[in-house]
Amino acid sequence: MSKPFERAIVLDFETAWGRGVKLGFSCQTMEEYIRDPRFKAWGVSWKELGGEAPAVWVRRRDLPEFFKSIDWSTTAVMAQNAGFDVSIMEWHYNAHPAFIMDTLSMGRALRGVEVGNSLAKLAKDLGLPPKGDGLSPSENILDELPANVEVTLAEYCCHDTWLCEQIFFGLGGWDYPTKELKLIDMTLKMYTRPVLQLDQQMLIQALTEEGNIREALLQRLNIDESELASNPKFAQILTGLGVTPPTKISKTTGKQTLALAKNDALFQALLNGSNEDVALLCEARLKVKSTTERTRAQRFLDISQRGALPVPLSYYGAQTGRWTAAKGSAINMQNLKRGSFLRKAIMAPDGYQLVVGDLSQIEPRVLAWLADYDDMLDIFRAGGDPYAAFGSQMFNIPGLTKESHPDLRQSAKSALLGCGYGLGWSSFASQLLTGFLGAPPVRYSKEFAKALGVDGEYAQRFLDWDENVKKLEEIPHTCTTQELLVHCLAAKKIIDIYRATAAPVVDLWGMFGQLIESSLYNGKEYTHKCLTFKKGEIVLPSGMSLLYPDLKPIKDDKGRVQWVYGPDQTKLYAGKITNNVTQGVARCVMTDGMLRVAKQYPVKGTVHDELIAVVPDDEVATAKTWVLAQMTMEPKYLPGIPLAADGGAHRRYGLAKN
Repeated sequence: MSKPFERAIVLDFETAWGRGVKLGFSCQTMEEYIRDPRFKAWGVSWKELGGEAPAVWVRRRDLPEFFKSIDWSTTAVMAQNAGFDVSIMEWHYNAHPAFIMDTLSMGRALRGVEVGNSLAKLAKDLGLPPKGDGLSPSENILDELPANVEVTLAEYCCHDTWLCEQIFFGLGGWDYPTKELKLIDMTLKMYTRPVLQLDQQMLIQALTEEGNIREALLQRLNIDESELASNPKFAQILTGLGVTPPTKISKTTGKQTLALAKNDALFQALLNGSNEDVALLCEARLKVKSTTERTRAQRFLDISQRGALPVPLSYYGAQTGRWTAAKGSAINMQNLKRGSFLRKAIMAPDGYQLVVGDLSQIEPRVLAWLADYDDMLDIFRAGGDPYAAFGSQMFNIPGLTKESHPDLRQSAKSALLGCGYGLGWSSFASQLLTGFLGAPPVRYSKEFAKALGVDGEYAQRFLDWDENVKKLEEIPHTCTTQELLVHCLAAKKIIDIYRATAAPVVDLWGMFGQLIESSLYNGKEYTHKCLTFKKGEIVLPSGMSLLYPDLKPIKDDKGRVQWVYGPDQTKLYAGKITNNVTQGVARCVMTDGMLRVAKQYPVKGTVHDELIAVVPDDEVATAKTWVLAQMTMEPKYLPGIPLAADGGAHRRYGLAKN
């Protein structure tokens, strides 16, 4: 790679730790631990990356001078779980490396998340000497480290540093894709070099208001919080109101259980039903049970009292390369609700604004390009409302708009976003009842089904297939059996219409289904556009791969061949491959744009297909247009794909796209 540094060192910190009452560090997040006033670094071991000299130990009292002695503007750092070590460097010793590399991140991308990528596991799997056990003597020591304990700890730490270096080269070293190394560096600096501020007053006010609303609901209903939180007690309250508590068959036990979770269709039916007393009761239950927002608000408030917000993301946290929330961070920056006060409480520092860029319908665009679905690509090229335009094709209604046919337009949107991966009618019908892809719950009516073209003959063909009847009976519902049948017939009709309209996508499923056996299993290499299928993997444009280890065929209870992979025998089928490659390629488009933006402005967060750049006030006007241009630049590996993005700017993240 073209290196933005002149030298690279490998290092590893050893710090005060403990699980007892005295320290209690084990229950803290990494941010809390490193910012804790009691935090102490006993020392650090380090060596030149690739150098012959062994790792050396720098003890606690010499750390300030050691970090001052190095020109960090030209020096890169390599570590295992580098977010930890570099945060100590930056937050305690004001040492800011030019570049950060991380063997934990590399391991996740090359080996998969589920196999484990700790230093000990990586060393074992790469045939290296085992990780030592010299850490335990230092447990629960906070004041001074005894000399004999430090000797043991130093040897242990130096061995870990050597192991980290060997693992780096064992994972490909400098042959690891350059763009991916830059993404690791960007991701880690979102955490180690935080700049996002948190509005303490807004968080305090929101917590107070949320508590007041919850308490007012409880008083109005004259019930205790514990009665709403308990499933049996809540069921008793419903019974007292003349409502039969909804039930479902547990997927875990196979037995009947109460269906009172937020995502249960039957609970949603009560929440959105016409009985105002029951709806209010369900709303109060959600207020009591849904602790996520207030817990996160409290964590944000706590962090704000310690400093700026480190954004905790896991590079390659998902199989397709998508970021996920970092484990143990206790805040998931990937699922902040749009319009929530939490987004509004996140701010740029004084003199700056947050410029947000969000790729529009990136996955449907990539899927259409992979499938040579020219009609769909033309819709995207034309701009406007792609869901209405697609609905016009699906339902053969020229000029269909959101205003003229809102139900059909929403159905077209659901089909375009969800049905391109082989979604079956039963899953579609069930998800509609609870709210498909975040939309409000929907139950299709007889009139709507008729408008779609569902008639008696269609219904009879549906009922003549025993498997359809079985799936119908398994869908939780609060409506009558006849109403459920109508809903499912309409859902199936939409699936049918989508598949007839999007024939190139269906053909793509067919090809991917064949490649499971010929390429992923038998190893015959095959290239489709920007994808290369090999034994057990699909290589993406980034050079990274979707992994399907230990793929093998098995037979289900009806003797049909199914494909499974990995230690948990995860099912693999054409629709899943379509989903994986679409997400994987979309991630390549997104990250290419992020790296271009990062050359000019620091990118300090990403949420799915959205980036957050920090821009000086006097550059915002031009930066907004420039950022979107970087995100929508046509990739060489996707010639002719029509890309689009929207965004905006504001000091508050939650207002940047308004």
